[in-house]
Amino acid sequence: MTVQQPGIGDWYRLRGIELFEVVAIDEAESTVEVQFFDGTLEEFDLADWHTQCASGAIREAEPPEDWHGSVDVDAEDDRGGRDPTQDDRALNASSTGGLDLFENL
Repeated sequence: MTVQQPGIGDWYRLRGIELFEVVAIDEAESTVEVQFFDGTLEEFDLADWHTQCASGAIREAEPPEDWHGSVDVDAEDDRGGRDPTQDDRALNASSTGGLDLFENL
């Protein structure tokens, strides 16, 4: 199977091993930007893309079950578990609750 035209958001395998997603296509520059599952970004010349597809080096693939890859997103964050309007400073601030820090000195 050959891939004729890359699509943003589509997943592919390079040489049957490295899984990546197309993240941008620049038609003016004739380039395809991809992000490998480990987070590495790479750019292909569109002509090179077609050559590698024709040779079988690039093949369509299913997205991984854990598509987050190296992106640091917790499952709770992905579901929107935290109120985005909450001030982050409130999360770090705490009262000493009457604790005398110098009591035992």
